[in-house]
Amino acid sequence: MTLNIVHLVGSAASEFYADLSALYARDCLAAVEDPERYRAYIAYVTPDGLWRFPADLSAAAIANASPLALPQALLHVASLELDAMVPQMFCVPGMTTYRALFDALGVPYLGNTPHVMALGANKAQARAIMAAAGIPVPRGEIVRPGEQPSLAPPAVVKPVNTDNSLGLSFVRETGDYPAALDTAHELSDEALVEEFIPLGREVRCGILERDGELVCLPLEEYAMDSVERPVRLAADKIDQNPDGELYLVAKDRTRAWLVDPADPVTERVWEIAKACHVALGCRHYSLFDFRIDPDGQPWFIEAGLYCSFAEQSVVAVMAKAIGIDVPELFQTALDQALAL
Repeated sequence: MTLNIVHLVGSAASEFYADLSALYARDCLAAVEDPERYRAYIAYVTPDGLWRFPADLSAAAIANASPLALPQALLHVASLELDAMVPQMFCVPGMTTYRALFDALGVPYLGNTPHVMALGANKAQARAIMAAAGIPVPRGEIVRPGEQPSLAPPAVVKPVNTDNSLGLSFVRETGDYPAALDTAHELSDEALVEEFIPLGREVRCGILERDGELVCLPLEEYAMDSVERPVRLAADKIDQNPDGELYLVAKDRTRAWLVDPADPVTERVWEIAKACHVALGCRHYSLFDFRIDPDGQPWFIEAGLYCSFAEQSVVAVMAKAIGIDVPELFQTALDQALAL
């Protein structure tokens, strides 16, 4: 039986997130292509709220697809007789409101529910849930425009609800706060000012649900330096080539690598990551960032509750290291979604 599957791509918030979404979705479509199993459709949302249903994710195909307002788009989605949806949107509306539309349509989807995505996307709410669950989090406070932080530097300032380190600044001394807060407030009314956890190390941990168990994947570690690179900024993750196309800086092996599972830090992170997955109410998979202090204690930094099922997606890279390729990863999550 061939399943009708739509990939929900683009962004209702910005061209940056739309381009990022398309970058991963193109990779996913190529990685999981299997015409005998799946008939793939693309629903592409643009920041003006219009929908397009292009044949592929080339710029020409997107430009030539007829734009539809939401009511007409949902009628078209219903006509496709979909079996499942693959979420590929990374903006907050895409992770929440647009997923919820498919709940209303009765179309199952891979990954976490809108309310879990909303919690994970809001750094202040996510850290509050972790703290309540007994998971170590750095001291922090919310600062709104016109307010001043009470936390003494060094500190990290970031918008509450952005991803990929957009708007993040490292504050070494009190005089650095105004510029850092201005940068954060350009993207969010609330800035999270957080205690700087000294290096240490910084790692990311992915989790899969398989056969009713939580399976922790090999950690990914990032190249850091206490003087030159004490925190990861947006430029350490994503950049643009001369043609304006996005590419993933963090995939450079000089910047990120998988940690040997025998490394003592792995078991400590795995234990806390499982607690994070449960505390947020995740399903199918999850992804968490941790700072490791000089004593080896992991500290929760933030959640990234998505997997694009692309070869370059961090969860896919981690899973491949233990023998799970992207088609298997995709099929496992799809089976779980269809079983709900």
